[in-house]
Amino acid sequence: MTSPIVSRGRKLEYFTLVYNGLEGIVSIAAGVLAGSVSLVAFGLDSAIEMASGATLLWRLRETEARERTALRIVGWCFLALALYVSLESIAALWQRTAPEKSPVGIAIAAASVVVMPLLARAKRKVATAMNSAAMQADSRQNDLCAYLSAIVLGGLLLNAAFGWWWADPSAALAMVPIIVKEGLDGVRARACACHPGSLPLDNPHVAP
Repeated sequence: MTSPIVSRGRKLEYFTLVYNGLEGIVSIAAGVLAGSVSLVAFGLDSAIEMASGATLLWRLRETEARERTALRIVGWCFLALALYVSLESIAALWQRTAPEKSPVGIAIAAASVVVMPLLARAKRKVATAMNSAAMQADSRQNDLCAYLSAIVLGGLLLNAAFGWWWADPSAALAMVPIIVKEGLDGVRARACACHPGSLPLDNPHVAP
């Protein structure tokens, strides 16, 4: 019998997949229409978030023996995100790419600034109850998505108001070292070593 906390974890990951799917489609469409590199990049980042969510769903359907593998996959998602943000930001700075005004892009970025921190907090509660390092890593990826949402939002607003086209790619580059650190921690599966006594996923004694 699946415990309530595992069921809640699955629901959070299903919500992550649905939200990021919509976020990605809207962001990419708005980015193409506005000629915004940052919005398109943000939309493609959602695909990485979806990969992370799918990984955690897989982990939640298995036993704790697969925790290390799930954590590594999430770590690779972080590194892929860091590489993508770096390439897109450098290209935007080199080409002096300035996005056009995009009300839809501003709206989706603003929504993610609100939704992602709440989602990350909910996942951390589940991760603590399950003693799951992989879920903790996934919650940090939601935190990073919130930061990137704020960067995209700030870049669009500053460019629209003051013509500061460089604000978005510069701020995105500042996030890369943090993203890389999280990715390396996941790939090396360091967190798993700190949780040798993780509880089984279907343990009926796990508190909700």
